Amino acid sequence: MSEPETDAEGTDEAVSSPTPGSNIAGASGPESGPLIEEPIIQSKDISVFYGDEQALQEITMDIPEKQVTALIGPSGCGKSTFLRCVNRMNDLITSARVEGELYFGGKNVYDDDVDPVALRRKIGMVFQQPNPFPKSIRDNVAYGLDIQEFDGDVDARVEEALKGAALWDEVKDQLDESGLELSGGQQQRLCIARAIAPDPEVVLMDEPASALDPVATSQIEDLIADISEEYTVIIVTHNMQQAARISDKTGVFLTGGELVEFDDTQKIFENPDHQRVEDYITGKFG
Repeated sequence: MSEPETDAEGTDEAVSSPTPGSNIAGASGPESGPLIEEPIIQSKDISVFYGDEQALQEITMDIPEKQVTALIGPSGCGKSTFLRCVNRMNDLITSARVEGELYFGGKNVYDDDVDPVALRRKIGMVFQQPNPFPKSIRDNVAYGLDIQEFDGDVDARVEEALKGAALWDEVKDQLDESGLELSGGQQQRLCIARAIAPDPEVVLMDEPASALDPVATSQIEDLIADISEEYTVIIVTHNMQQAARISDKTGVFLTGGELVEFDDTQKIFENPDHQRVEDYITGKFG
């Protein structure tokens, strides 16, 4: 297996910065007031097209800082497409076209002066299938630090990230062994450690537990709760019970790429405003 070479794998790390969204370019924000006090991410009328097919329809949503926001809905409703808008991963899809505005720390990430690579260093991503690189456990976690030419104590940062991913005690005596030798759940926690090692501001997770067994899934859920104390987490999940357990806010996407409702998770699951959302939550369709 060759070295990772695509931005989709090689840029899921992030660098710390004094203020959210700084150093991706200048600054200008939306004119209207935010729906959430000081949101870290604001989506305003985001639409996505794959060729002539529209995948998202004018999504407007404010994401709060250092909380867990879950995106739920049936397959093909645009959840993952929206997630990829946040760090411009859709740029890597030739047929994709994005319209609207998406602000990260007050800066529209789709402005011409924004560097997508710099953006992805601040907004890490963990994918559905664990994707450790064909490297040692240590080198997997240190990958983003090496890309950034980090001049601090790499080993200390690796240890900190592995502890943050609740993996240190399991691998501390085998850091030179291949990350590919770990179990599926361990591999996914290794990928989370790799994403948080450079200290991002936001961590995106695209169904991070869907390929794992119940025990590993529980470990990932506990980990998400822990890391949300330091990072903003946005998670796509098909598992409504998982969303109810771990998230503070929930957005419900339904067929046609429409965001039907976005609110506190408890309200979404106990007293939604829209009948379509209640029907989906109660299993009448989807």
